[in-house]
Amino acid sequence: MAGARLSLRGGMRGAALPPAVRLSRQADALAAAGDAAGAEPLYARALAADPMLAGTHNNHGNVLRALGRLDKAAAAYRAAVAHGLDEGMAHYNLGSVLRQAERHAEADDAFRQSLALRPDHAEAWNNHANLLRDLDRFGPAAQAYRRALALRPDWADAHDNLGAVLYLLHEQGAEGEAAALARLWRRDHPGNPLACHIGAAIAGEQAASRAPDGYVRQTFDLFANEFDRKLAELDYCAPALLAGLLADEAPGAILDVLDAGCGTGLCAASLRPRARRLVGVDLSDGMLEHARARGLYDELHAAELVGFLAARPGAFDLVMAADVFCYFGVLDEAFAAAHAALRPGGRLAFTVEELGPDDGRPHRVATHGRYAHAEAYVRAALAAAGLELRRCDHDRLRFESGEPVGGLVVLAERPVS
Repeated sequence: MAGARLSLRGGMRGAALPPAVRLSRQADALAAAGDAAGAEPLYARALAADPMLAGTHNNHGNVLRALGRLDKAAAAYRAAVAHGLDEGMAHYNLGSVLRQAERHAEADDAFRQSLALRPDHAEAWNNHANLLRDLDRFGPAAQAYRRALALRPDWADAHDNLGAVLYLLHEQGAEGEAAALARLWRRDHPGNPLACHIGAAIAGEQAASRAPDGYVRQTFDLFANEFDRKLAELDYCAPALLAGLLADEAPGAILDVLDAGCGTGLCAASLRPRARRLVGVDLSDGMLEHARARGLYDELHAAELVGFLAARPGAFDLVMAADVFCYFGVLDEAFAAAHAALRPGGRLAFTVEELGPDDGRPHRVATHGRYAHAEAYVRAALAAAGLELRRCDHDRLRFESGEPVGGLVVLAERPVS
């Protein structure tokens, strides 16, 4: 978040303005227009003429931070405080730039001072929590995110942050503390989809038969801009594995294809050459915006998958679902809808995370909110939906917390008769 800009007060106008104030206001106008490089020397000249302008020191800090001159920005914010701007926002700006500069102890002090002066500042609670998370202090970070959400209950980013830090706390070995905080999260925000789904998973409570649509939509809208980069970092393989499966099993076929849960369109490049018509569907408008930018789809739809499939009987020769059914626990309805949407001889290709047979359950939701499925259950659910299994491979889908995530790479077919 950019630092807050402060206006100079006073009734002076036109020629009555002192030169330093006039320069500062010119710099403010450039900064407001996004021209940090143009504003910075004007702020410097204003402060050389009158170093007592506390608000100008603060605003100078903002443009220095925008220019990546973090140490100088911190010095400017300190000067703002020293010259009388001893208020929560100035300390918040200082804490934010010190965190960015990885001067953690100083950033912690600044955030604490900011919150002592302005305890109703949700952004300060959230960013202080971000700092505590950076320092692996996951329990205190979760408490600070809760304070942010008490002030802004509908703040999606803070809910996402809280879910992520509770997952880290659980992975750190503090399962009891994470579960207790997750239950409080669910109690305080019963209508929030992240609190309902991730909170239940971390608390070890009974999960729904599938992830709520609101959870999926909110998660991927927040994730859309960094989705491709993050998955590349995790060595995400599902699209390539499915492309290889189709190359082996259906070489050269030209088909009407649905990319189910298409996300940003990572499967589109492999599907386009075999598609007479390529359709994508996803719950997240943010993800679809990126898919649309690829220019490879004939149609893109924002819709819930099962309803979309059920409404298009016999429309497709191939339905591809890369890491989509990991947001379903019970697969029966989704597989039945896929059967309905496929033409006779049409195929469903998908991946799921594998739940080992020693677990004994058909499916299980993990603390990150995705479901894993037992192979025996996947086979039985396909058969119950009238789909014939053609191939079920075991492979690595990606890495999670440095560990490989094993999955099933599956191809099933709607029988011709």
